[in-house]
Parts: sequence; structure tokens; C-alpha cells
Amino acid sequence: MTEAEILGAFTRILRDLLGDQSIVLTMDTRREEVPNWDSFGYVTFIVAVEIELGVNFGIAEVESFANVGAIVRRTEALLPPS
Repeated sequence: MTEAEILGAFTRILRDLLGDQSIVLTMDTRREEVPNWDSFGYVTFIVAVEIELGVNFGIAEVESFANVGAIVRRTEALLPPS
């Protein structure tokens, strides 16, 4: 998967979780910039990403992600080569 494909999957997952089809994630998007993306929603999002894409993040990683791009890049690194 490319960064763009991962970002698209993240956008779809978050739209579904928050029930807001207007959400558009970018690599620079920070959680506090997305309405209703609170800490519970963040954990739910991370779990949904792990399940859907078959990756596993460490707790320290999850706490350290500064923006969506950091999650995308780590996800890309964890995915098997295509």
C-alpha cells in the first residue's frame, strides 16, 4: 500500500467511526483539528486500523504519534512489501 492508499483508508475508517463524511485527513492533520476526535475515538481508530490493515502498534508508539502522517508512515513500515 502506498502512503496515499493508507491515508485514504484512514480517512474512511475515521469517517465511519465518527459518523462524519466531511472529514478529510492529510499527512499534517492533528487529532485536535478534527471535531469529536477525542481520546476514546483515537484509541478506537487505532484498533480499527490494526484490525483492518493487520498491523500492531506499541503503546509508546500510539502515544507518540504527532499527526496522521506519523501513523501513516509507521503503518507503511509495518505492512509486508507488496
